[in-house]
Amino acid sequence: MNDWPEAWSDENRGNRYGRGSASAQPEGARAMRQVRRPASGAYGGGPGQSAPPYGGGVPQQPSYGGGYTDAPAGDGYDSGYNTGQVYGGGGPAGPGGRGRGERPAPNWRRRIKWTAITVVTVLVVTTIGTYFWADSKLNREVDLSKVIDRPDSGKGTNYLIVGSDSREGMSAEEKKKLHTGSAEGKRTDSMMILHTGDNGDTLISLPRDSNVTIPQFKGSESGKIRPAMGANKLNAAYAIDGPTLLVRTVEYNTGLHIDHYVEIGFAGFANIVDAVGGVDITIPEGGMKDTKSGADFAAGKQTLNGEEALAFVRTRYALKASDLDRTKNQQKFLSALANKVATPSTVLNPFKLYPTMGAGLDSLIVDKDMGLFDLAEMFWAMKSVNGGDGKSMNMPISGSVGGNLVWDKAKVKTLVDELKNDEKVTVSGN
Repeated sequence: MNDWPEAWSDENRGNRYGRGSASAQPEGARAMRQVRRPASGAYGGGPGQSAPPYGGGVPQQPSYGGGYTDAPAGDGYDSGYNTGQVYGGGGPAGPGGRGRGERPAPNWRRRIKWTAITVVTVLVVTTIGTYFWADSKLNREVDLSKVIDRPDSGKGTNYLIVGSDSREGMSAEEKKKLHTGSAEGKRTDSMMILHTGDNGDTLISLPRDSNVTIPQFKGSESGKIRPAMGANKLNAAYAIDGPTLLVRTVEYNTGLHIDHYVEIGFAGFANIVDAVGGVDITIPEGGMKDTKSGADFAAGKQTLNGEEALAFVRTRYALKASDLDRTKNQQKFLSALANKVATPSTVLNPFKLYPTMGAGLDSLIVDKDMGLFDLAEMFWAMKSVNGGDGKSMNMPISGSVGGNLVWDKAKVKTLVDELKNDEKVTVSGN
């Protein structure tokens, strides 16, 4: 028979934890007054004698501050229970809980979410910052609104790409190294029309020795109308009044509207090539040697640095058909350069991308309406030409007069009509 009150009997307690619990789940830890069991025989009975009834003589309880360090070993109730804590689920070190000092389990979904937000934010801010940085470096110096009597715009976009022999900003040592000479002013060393559209991209070289008519034009500095100058070499237009007269002359002799103008000098060209780590090019059988340009290449595939690349595109005297063959080499190299610039190894590598953009944007001179997206479209179009998705050609030539190359008027008309209507080009050049 159990002399404890009914409320404390084992039968009534069942599986509950702690006093008064009505739940099948354990309660949290709860402080209880500590009870010290008196020494053996304190109740006045002998061994095996049960404790007195509840209320019949409760032993004196020590104060909380007294502790039980003086209790003999083995005295008192179970030492694990006498700590004064009742352990329930969720409490320290209790069933289903965690020990003191342990960190809660990480919320990986939350962490991944905020990491993704942070990465996207950084990318957006970097992209926007790069855009404005690059846009501010574009030298928008050419005002195409000064060009008079312009033909109507057609479908697609037409870029006039010019390589000048400008030596501006170059030291005497650089001029010697790049074999540029020290001529004052600047002339066009190469000229190309790049057409971009829905039916493929077309790159057309305009030989510098082309026999063309320099028409009436508006002076870029004076703003006055100047009379036509008649037949002349194409590169003379640039030497007379710069980019606007060159655009005016190309439009007058072709009937094709030029939408954008892009120019690069000697030093800028070499810097871009060096920034991308050189460009692979295949030198034709027999090699190439030209003391005036500095070219000295064995046959076969090789990587040209900036100095070598400039010598390659300027070489005339090592070629059979000097001007026409040179324009083909220029097309081949510029397309290969654009292909190198537009590759993932450059675009996705900030250690290559930013130096390349810096070298290129510092060196380019463009029209006032030129934007970064227009420039990017130009590079991707040149890349497509290099990859075989587009077409590269010289302006069709029918002969020569006084050492100048004469364009084939019938073929040029067909070519221009196809470009204006953004049709697939069927005309072949020399």
